[in-house]
Amino acid sequence: MDQSFSHQYAGIFRFWFWQCGQWVEVVVDDRLPILKTEYLFVRPRSNNQEFWPCLLEKAYAKFHGSYANLHYGFLPDALVDLTGGVVTNIDLNLSSDLVMMVKTAAKAGSLITCATLAEPTGVARSLKNGLVSQHAYTVTGAQRIQTWRSWEDLIRLWNPWGHTEWRGRWSDESLEWQKIPDQQRRQLHENKEDGEFWMSCQDFRDNFSCLHICNQFPVSLNQENVPHERWSQVMFKNSATPGNTTEGLSRDTQSIFSVPEGMESHNAIMSINIIQQNLKAKDKFPLSLSVFKVDPQFQHYQKLPPTFFSKFRNAIEGISSKNRGSLTKRYSLSPGTYVAVTSAHSETVEFLLRIFLKMPDGNRNLDSNFNLMALKASLPKHSSQESIFHKYAQQELNLDAAQLQNLLNQELLTGTPGHTFSLDECRSIVALMDLKVNGRLEQDEFARLWGRLVHCQRVFQNIQNHSGVFLSLDLWKAVRDAGFLAGISVSNELLDLMTLRYGDSSGRVSFPSLVCLLLRLEAMAKTFQNLSKDGKGLYLTEMEWMNLVMYN
Repeated sequence: MDQSFSHQYAGIFRFWFWQCGQWVEVVVDDRLPILKTEYLFVRPRSNNQEFWPCLLEKAYAKFHGSYANLHYGFLPDALVDLTGGVVTNIDLNLSSDLVMMVKTAAKAGSLITCATLAEPTGVARSLKNGLVSQHAYTVTGAQRIQTWRSWEDLIRLWNPWGHTEWRGRWSDESLEWQKIPDQQRRQLHENKEDGEFWMSCQDFRDNFSCLHICNQFPVSLNQENVPHERWSQVMFKNSATPGNTTEGLSRDTQSIFSVPEGMESHNAIMSINIIQQNLKAKDKFPLSLSVFKVDPQFQHYQKLPPTFFSKFRNAIEGISSKNRGSLTKRYSLSPGTYVAVTSAHSETVEFLLRIFLKMPDGNRNLDSNFNLMALKASLPKHSSQESIFHKYAQQELNLDAAQLQNLLNQELLTGTPGHTFSLDECRSIVALMDLKVNGRLEQDEFARLWGRLVHCQRVFQNIQNHSGVFLSLDLWKAVRDAGFLAGISVSNELLDLMTLRYGDSSGRVSFPSLVCLLLRLEAMAKTFQNLSKDGKGLYLTEMEWMNLVMYN
């Protein structure tokens, strides 16, 4: 809120939590629950005036319905709620190099958490070794150090209580610290009761169940120096209904996506995150998800038929959620079209499926900017372009936006319902191609537009992965291959903005959106070139600026 503790203080605080693919605002006041003279739940340390954790907890409790609903949940669910990110779960028994994983994740700005093993009684308690069972800890670092006799892998943890630390090997008062050089000991070792401590990776594996790494996008953990990566996200909101055994997987929710060409399997990693919507921790219902590669003969289907899911077809690998709200699975997929099939086991469950597709920047462009290839010597022209113009213009000898909309949808989009040119898009196209500024396209202006459309159609057909759309992560290819944009430089930042403007909520770009994008990009670049005296900048009056931006 727009307030301070000394000026216009209203006692109102705003927090945002991630739910079902969007950020949800939660507003709370500054009244915190107290039992006698102590804060009931999260509390600041002695002589500490830091109250934001208490307020955050109150907002999070409101978000979930009550303080009671915060007990005994799952760490990955909370991480997703708080960050909107994706959580990678690391099996400690299968991970050989924890130090490298933690360092790589920390370098990428990840939140790293873990939890101790559960008690048979289901009740958390303090153990003799200083740990607390069924308790969450934060991972704050990792280090490989050399002792007198060998190398030792250490991991550093923090108990959010701010006290109660590990008492075993490499704890604050452990004799192991005397076995390393003084300089390294001074850098790593602090003997104070602050909740932070070191332990060996082997002891960590023996006492903790899992490692959770949360980041805005998935993080590759198989190498310490990860090159800069770019990710594209596709989201599907839907509900899964218990299947019918006679129809099998064909009845379940299908989410079709594509891995672009040019991405080798070891460079294409898909992470699937399922978020069950609007459910309390105790109300979670099981979901399962299977991924299949779609054969070419089935790629034109909007929903795959029962014949696709024969008993001989095996899923690439599945994922199953028994009672948790979020799960992540990594895949290495070769280029092609895939379908993710989500199934409910008992009751109808709403979910959000997020698919992250990774492409290293090296596959996108070599520099932060790239120059587009030159236009080919000749463009193919429609043999009956003039007759098409006269057919829709009738006696007027020009086209308005409504007539252009009818023309484009009839002549260019036959057989592709759902991705038609809207009237607003056609108004924008008319404004961009209307050299006489009369709100209509005359025959010479339409001829120029038709040449652009034919070229856009070829670009789109070369890039689309299945009928009607292509993924926004391939937008750079469309801009690169649009020959009429020769000489225009496009930055990664501009590509990201165009993705937001012209892609849909699932990260897909339709043919009408691509046409509007490329025409506008060309028009804006040429406008700058015409108005700039030195090619570096331009000066406009307020009225000139308004005329420029309001009619395009």
